[in-house]
Amino acid sequence: MVSLCPTTLSSPFHSKTLKLNSYPQNANHRPFSLLPLSAVASRSGYETERGFDFEIGDTFFRHESATGRDLGVLAAALYKKKNDNLRVLDAMCGCGIRSLRYLSEAQADFVLANDANEDCNGVIVSNLSTVSSEEEGRWKVIHSVANRVLAERYVERDYFDFIDVDSFGSDSSFFRCAFDVVKLGGLLYVTSTDGFSSGGHRPNHSLAAYGAYIRPLPYSNEIGLRMLIGGAVREASVLGYHVSPLFSYYSYHGPVFRVLLRVNRGKPPHGMYYYYLLQHYGFICYCDCCGNSQAISWDKLGQIKCPCGSDVPDSLVVCGPLWTGPLHCAEFLAEMLSLAGEWGWVGNDTINDLDKLLKRMIDESNPDLSFGFIKLDEIASRAKVNSPPIVTVMNAIHQEGYGVSRSHISNNAIKTNCPMSECIRIVKGLQQQQL
Repeated sequence: MVSLCPTTLSSPFHSKTLKLNSYPQNANHRPFSLLPLSAVASRSGYETERGFDFEIGDTFFRHESATGRDLGVLAAALYKKKNDNLRVLDAMCGCGIRSLRYLSEAQADFVLANDANEDCNGVIVSNLSTVSSEEEGRWKVIHSVANRVLAERYVERDYFDFIDVDSFGSDSSFFRCAFDVVKLGGLLYVTSTDGFSSGGHRPNHSLAAYGAYIRPLPYSNEIGLRMLIGGAVREASVLGYHVSPLFSYYSYHGPVFRVLLRVNRGKPPHGMYYYYLLQHYGFICYCDCCGNSQAISWDKLGQIKCPCGSDVPDSLVVCGPLWTGPLHCAEFLAEMLSLAGEWGWVGNDTINDLDKLLKRMIDESNPDLSFGFIKLDEIASRAKVNSPPIVTVMNAIHQEGYGVSRSHISNNAIKTNCPMSECIRIVKGLQQQQL
């Protein structure tokens, strides 16, 4: 969100008077008493997030993106705990709030904050100076296009543990440069805000950006995440790397698709690598007639048909290639949730959006669940009944022996391996029980 009340560095509320509400800078830090939510309060060109006061000036800033920043900080902090070192490259830093939080909350040893707009320099420097002075060498601010910064780091063999690229639209051109700058086992936090392509409205554009031809599907926002991961998988393969998603996050504002990838240099053993690609990088097929979805591997492209036997022309919608594997790593998410609890962001009888989000992501990580989600309204429409409460439907599906969870993408949707025909039967049965 662009601020409607820009200030300059000569404002009476100068950055030097800011007090950073954070925990002490030491190896065994714990955050100060933080807000239940990433609440934001505007104060003459200044914002507050997780207890940090910072200046936004004329930079582009969205307070709705705070949850995405929370997830990035938690992931970076976990990396620091396990590796005792954390160098972060914030490739499109805006006002610098992400860089500020990586420095203070994740205890990054060094952050390179880059933004192509040189006019942001004063704001970024002012904000980062509340953590440490520039002379201490924990951060540096530069101004260039992201790909140039990444390419220069690669030429200078200056590698980073964590790279955050908060880009706009469907710009995937940074993938190749970013892979070359991430350390072995490092993390790459990527972004897309192209809801038109994920919704199947610009298939030629999605094909050019991510190598995937996307058509409209009922779970298009999940397709956006899979499209983004699939593009990264493809580019990593070209360079001889392999990547795996640690979490995938969708937010309605924008919309915003954010994925954290672990990057490993070198391919797995030859046989395993191609099995990996065939298993998780392929096509998704949806049948308009019966409502079922299925994954189609490359060697089955010429044999696509729906088990329902529909002979309705154009009833099958095929998208891909894209990522068909798991969106999250349950173990990593559990560690994030535990750390968030230590920091006071969740738990302690405080239920907030981050608490619900992480728990739903963990539930979504159930390997028994298939890709996509089913909206209860669609089930009720096909069953020609009123939509029952989602908890009631989930309990009934679980009692039938199927896996089921809520979707973090859509509140009124479930992820399950239960076929649509069975979902319809179960919902009809629930309706009859109420009669």
